[in-house]
Amino acid sequence: MLWASGGTVIVDVGGVGYAVAVTPDLALGLRIGAEALIHTALIVREDDLSLYGFASRDELEVFDLLRGVTGVGPKSALGVLAAMAPGEIAAAVSVEDDAAFRRVSGIGPKTAKLIVVSLAGKLTAFTVSTPSSARTHGSAEVQARIALEGLGFPERRVREVVDELASDAADQPAQELIRQALAVLGPAGVR
Repeated sequence: MLWASGGTVIVDVGGVGYAVAVTPDLALGLRIGAEALIHTALIVREDDLSLYGFASRDELEVFDLLRGVTGVGPKSALGVLAAMAPGEIAAAVSVEDDAAFRRVSGIGPKTAKLIVVSLAGKLTAFTVSTPSSARTHGSAEVQARIALEGLGFPERRVREVVDELASDAADQPAQELIRQALAVLGPAGVR
């Protein structure tokens, strides 16, 4: 990788630099000068060729499925994957939770409902193969995340803290996760 800025990285392949749109989490995980494996999708339009990159094949497959939904373009699909892992998307679709998609910037209520309806039955492979899918929408981790984000803490930081706390001690109730996360995040973490 040569360069990174926001949601775009420049990847050097045989001396040619390619601009690749990626999720913020993937961009943060890449290092300038280091080798990287990025699964990509090339989107061809009349006036544009765009590359979208992902850390795993699962993310790439879900990206393609999301783009197949009417009203969801590549940028919106990338936004969904930036906010939710493939297993979380599969879990939200399986319980018909369109609210999970409405929280994504650029996804309105009609599009969120359309995502749930259009992807029903198409994401069953991700509920088995993606470790984060073990967390259902009603799980303590998800409840803690929703509560902390509602208090104004940044989504990415909340996800990091809650996931770390949940991995340290499994099967904690949401209230305990929230209490521990508040101790870590502190009052200075609010936007």
